[in-house]
Amino acid sequence: MKLLLKTLFTAAVLCTGVATLAHADMAVSFDEGAPKDRFTFTNTGSCTIAGAKILLDLSGSKSGLIFDVTGKGAGVEVFQPLEITTGSKSLLNSPDVKDGDSRISLDIAQLKAGQSIAFTIDVDDTAGGREITVSGSEIAGAKVRFSQGDRSKTMVFGSNARTAIQLMDCRL
Repeated sequence: MKLLLKTLFTAAVLCTGVATLAHADMAVSFDEGAPKDRFTFTNTGSCTIAGAKILLDLSGSKSGLIFDVTGKGAGVEVFQPLEITTGSKSLLNSPDVKDGDSRISLDIAQLKAGQSIAFTIDVDDTAGGREITVSGSEIAGAKVRFSQGDRSKTMVFGSNARTAIQLMDCRL
């Protein structure tokens, strides 16, 4: 009887743990636009992301992508400064980006399930193609690094200008 009770208790604990596990996941997309390009980071998981950092790093892209935020500097022709269009209240601060940078860091205060952070900016290629227009394949190889506490994950953009990060389990 004691063994049966212990087995039932263990099974109940395991079932409860499995039933309450959820995932925090993030989908990231790049959309070429004229005159502004758009990056969107969406919490596609079922729990809130808090106290995290996202590093968008274009330096590994096929076309040597950079941010063109001023009329003078590394970019070509049209420029667009960074503008947070969705989720500004989810950020601890406004990201700092200079003309010619290839990295942007987003400090997340809190991003609930289903919510997004999005920004527009001008992205140019430096590989000698059509510099002012960036296709999905040109962003291939760019990275997104998500970190929270001592954990981090890095994913790479594919030629479809999308990536997804399976982050971690969280308890509801």
